[in-house]
Amino acid sequence: MDILVVEDDPVIATAVRDGLEAEGYTVTHTADGLSAVELGGTGGFAAIVLDVMLPSLNGFAVCARLRALGVDTPVLMLTAMDEELDEAHGLDTGADDYLTKPFSLVVLTAHLRALIRRSTRTAAGSDQQDVLRAGDLWLDAQGRTCGRGDERIEVTGQEFAVLEVLMREPGRVLSKETILGEAWDIAYRGGTSIVEVYISLLRRKIDHPYGTRSIVTVRGHGYRLDASHA
Repeated sequence: MDILVVEDDPVIATAVRDGLEAEGYTVTHTADGLSAVELGGTGGFAAIVLDVMLPSLNGFAVCARLRALGVDTPVLMLTAMDEELDEAHGLDTGADDYLTKPFSLVVLTAHLRALIRRSTRTAAGSDQQDVLRAGDLWLDAQGRTCGRGDERIEVTGQEFAVLEVLMREPGRVLSKETILGEAWDIAYRGGTSIVEVYISLLRRKIDHPYGTRSIVTVRGHGYRLDASHA
């Protein structure tokens, strides 16, 4: 499996390359954003490790351009920033996961394995019920697409996973812990605040543009999908 590593710090880049190669991956490295778009645009990588602070084009812009090109390669974003807003920005541009520096190679490879495994499952399809519906909101579990009515809504892989958890049990209040356990891989070691980030991202895509309130916050308990307002 070939991993594209986009990192301009030579010390970090070398450590990541050596660590991934020791795990059996083939690593392609670049240090600037424009070449990352060119290389990543081929779609020939199992995953992309993408730093935020890059010369020529930052990681947010790189990820956004790749998604605009239709590249669905899993993206693991690396950032030295620790603010939730920065995390949300990265996820909103299409990143599938993130790691805050400093990080260990053990954690990095665990996140990558989870992303690649999830991507492989997606490509192989699903044996679960094909299309879930709530009002005019729909989710195709096998095709890994969702939308409203005849309109398809573009979401990231992690956003899709959260929406699928909610749509499989409409009307039921699901705690953040439950959503985290079902939508994230066991390798994830972050807190439940990440669920709030993704709920906010989903609302901005499936609710706000349509004047609907599909995802309802039940204070102190979690979230539920309200089909009557979908």
